[in-house]
Amino acid sequence: MVIVRLLLFLSLSAIGVALLLYLFRRDRRYLTFVWTVFKFTLILLVAVFAFFVAERLLAPTLVSLL
Repeated sequence: MVIVRLLLFLSLSAIGVALLLYLFRRDRRYLTFVWTVFKFTLILLVAVFAFFVAERLLAPTLVSLL
């Protein structure tokens, strides 16, 4: 969970800074950067949470095999 929190903190920080830069400079590339960071953060979070769910579902099965 520490990795997930770190990922969220870094991505929200990057999005916040890019939005501030967009407000001051009105350059559309910052909005493109925000969208790209948001997409990849969302994809990575879904993958991590899918791993957590799989671990919770498969752990009792794997323990009984040992």
